[in-house]
Amino acid sequence: MPESSLSSSELDPRRRRALTRAWRRGLREMDVLMGGFADAHLPALSDADLADFEELLEVQDRVALSWLTGEATPPPQYQTPLFARLKAFHTHARPIHS
Repeated sequence: MPESSLSSSELDPRRRRALTRAWRRGLREMDVLMGGFADAHLPALSDADLADFEELLEVQDRVALSWLTGEATPPPQYQTPLFARLKAFHTHARPIHS
């Protein structure tokens, strides 16, 4: 099972919760996508970006995965600069489910 490479010891409680939630999604693919992004960017996220990330963490795995793979378009409320960064963070040449 994948796990975080980021130590949560120096993160504030809000970021620690987000890191845990990003790595414990339910679908392994989402653990890798959300958790990997959290490891790389969570400490430096602005409060506004952190709020957007927390909102994405509330979305069901299969729905968020369809947005990240481009199979579906997220509703406008999720089309944020943070979502664009998350999607661009995970580039792939073909669908990740094939």
